[in-house]
Amino acid sequence: MHVLRPQFRIEEQRALEFAGARGFGVIVAADADGPRASHAPFVLAERDGRAIAQIHLTAKNPLVELVDGTRRFLLIVAGDDAYISNDWYASSDNVSTWLYEAVHLSGVAQLRGQGENRGHGDALLAVSEARLQKAPWDLGQMEPGKRESMLAAIRVIDLVVDQVEGQAKLNQHKSDADHVALADQLARSEETGHRRLARKMRALRPGLGYEIS
Repeated sequence: MHVLRPQFRIEEQRALEFAGARGFGVIVAADADGPRASHAPFVLAERDGRAIAQIHLTAKNPLVELVDGTRRFLLIVAGDDAYISNDWYASSDNVSTWLYEAVHLSGVAQLRGQGENRGHGDALLAVSEARLQKAPWDLGQMEPGKRESMLAAIRVIDLVVDQVEGQAKLNQHKSDADHVALADQLARSEETGHRRLARKMRALRPGLGYEIS
């Protein structure tokens, strides 16, 4: 990840928490023909002091063949983003830009044995279902034959994370007046992601004269 400015950097532990809370990203690796990528859910764990992104793909996914224990993989976890028009600022002569949050996790990937697929499925569902306001669903409620067929069709990859890069570009370098102007514009948006970014901007600089609290 190209870190634009130090003030945009997300501290490593907070970046891992951000990624774990999202639980979905783009896994990327390159072969002789160039990069390959897949969108995939994941769960974060820790082993021997290292963060492990545990990801599953269909067994036929070309990325599975690239997991050789030495090749590096990249997991891109994106948050909300918003286009910022230059006439939204309180001051003049700004440049249109994008605000966003994103974390990149990279390291060597290892393939898990298929006997561990159920454990991965249980762990992933426990995290994902906890986000919902309902009684959690689990694999034990699935018809056994269907469950075993589904688990046999996936491969689980452990991405052993050795590099964590996080960036929250929320125009931290701008003046209070510009900060308030942009936060208020985003807070008026119909897009929920824009409103979430507005709340984060207000939290960065509380006590300013925001129109929308």
